Amino acid sequence: MLNFACITPHPPIIIPTIGSSSDLEKVSKTIEGYKKLTKIFQRAKPEIVIVISPHGPVDYSQFSLVISPTLSGNFGMFGDFETEFEFKNNLEIIDLIAQSCKLKNIPYRLVDFPQLDHGVLVPLYYLLGYNTNKSPIEITNIPRIVPLAYSFLDRKTHFEFGKILWSIVKNQKSKVGIIASGDLSHRLSFDAPAGYSPYGEVFDRDLIEYLKKKEIDKILNMNPELIEKAGECGYLSTIILLGVISEIKKAKFQILSYEAPFGVGYLVANVKGL
Repeated sequence: MLNFACITPHPPIIIPTIGSSSDLEKVSKTIEGYKKLTKIFQRAKPEIVIVISPHGPVDYSQFSLVISPTLSGNFGMFGDFETEFEFKNNLEIIDLIAQSCKLKNIPYRLVDFPQLDHGVLVPLYYLLGYNTNKSPIEITNIPRIVPLAYSFLDRKTHFEFGKILWSIVKNQKSKVGIIASGDLSHRLSFDAPAGYSPYGEVFDRDLIEYLKKKEIDKILNMNPELIEKAGECGYLSTIILLGVISEIKKAKFQILSYEAPFGVGYLVANVKGL
């Protein structure tokens, strides 16, 4: 059963061991949004967490399903050499996804890729309570993590992939959570990582408004030029999540925070009504 779903940003700078005190102050809305989301997550206590990340083993022409039994990662590339993560995968879920993709003629590949990226680790850092200064041994109720990487196939295929996830998750006896990890536009200011584009603000504004109203068709049919020039990395993760919840009438998005202090849009949103 699905009992938790969300959209999260993944900037490493919100990790206290990475961002400076000045940086953390600038992203305070995002951190507060994460803290609110963490309370929801910890009440739900999902036993399996599917994380869709744009920074995993992405293949342009097919979805990537990780078959590594044990998953691990750290923030070493961002200067934190102490925080370590280790999780167990759920290979039964992976096998069910693969079978369903085959039946639906959706391209996929199985990859042995045990290293988790920051698109997975940043959300889990907060949701699992690593920000409370507890050691990994002290953190209880560790779920099994199922990392998925989207593709660059069309948005309709991503939506159908989300429907496949729903068909599997709704029949699980275990409680399941889904995280759509991704930042919005990377082009919201002149000092943004990808430079400035006026399309960035329009993309973020429109997407958030459509999410608030659960206007799935409008999100699926957003202008391709707008999406491309916004320079985002969370749109396809969101499309997959929309496929998952599209048949849940009571499901609606609760915007917990949004800000763009570094020229990148950080959205934290919970899905209510599951």
